[in-house]
Amino acid sequence: MNSNIKRPRILITGATGQIGGKTIDHLLKNKEIQIIAAVRSAEKAKAFNEKGIETVIFDFDIESTHATALEGIDRVLIVTGYTVDMLRQSKSFIDNAKKENVKHIVHLGACGRDDTTVAHWAWHQLVERYIEWSGFSFTHLRPETYMQNLLSYGGTKVINNGIITQYVKGARKSWVSVDDVALVASISLSEPEIHSGKTYRMGYDAKSYYEIAELMTTIIEKPFHYIPQSPEVFLKAMIDSGAEMAYMSCVSNHFKRYADGTIPGADDVFDNFHQITGKQAATWESFIKEYRSNFEY
Repeated sequence: MNSNIKRPRILITGATGQIGGKTIDHLLKNKEIQIIAAVRSAEKAKAFNEKGIETVIFDFDIESTHATALEGIDRVLIVTGYTVDMLRQSKSFIDNAKKENVKHIVHLGACGRDDTTVAHWAWHQLVERYIEWSGFSFTHLRPETYMQNLLSYGGTKVINNGIITQYVKGARKSWVSVDDVALVASISLSEPEIHSGKTYRMGYDAKSYYEIAELMTTIIEKPFHYIPQSPEVFLKAMIDSGAEMAYMSCVSNHFKRYADGTIPGADDVFDNFHQITGKQAATWESFIKEYRSNFEY
């Protein structure tokens, strides 16, 4: 590559999280871009700096950090936290990105068809519309339920000694691996000219927890059972843990809707992954085999 050609600068928010971190891992293979990891403190910057990754101090809630973080940035991955504040945070950040002449935004959203009435999914779609209204080139990512949620959720183990406890009765849900979402994010950031204007719904294997337990029993050769619980159990656990309840109340409500079968397209699956990446998406069979050690007991 000609050293005189300016490499696009890509800012990764949520860099210390699963999606942001794995997106950076993929982007490191691309020598034609520059990665900037947004972190909240110098302490969190150390791990990135040791790998030769540039960092910048940034906090969605501290608007004075936005302009500095966005200066000279061409493309951004937006990964907000799981609170209703995502609406205010995203608007402010998008406004500042516009002032700093950012060209392309990849937004990590949530599940759902365009007409969703699940509250926290709708919040993400409002952010999508604001990105579009602001005139950016964009790629919207809408992952279905993360397979990794079966490892832990809200800081709590989901499987204990072969017993899966969840809150959606026998509902079949659409699933995607975090690793696959990060790969699509990295490609969308690397090739905006190809992925601009696209909304990628990502769910590649539809299964109920009963079916997952059965598959785990076969693969791991130990018994696994799903014991459904009331969403009220989840809600109490979140209250006790000090979680942000505007968001977690929405999660509890959508568990009820899954259980009642009132979320249209809850088990929608898509065939876009190979077209985007040239690879096959993770299935529950491949995921269980890859993370087998996490499920053993």
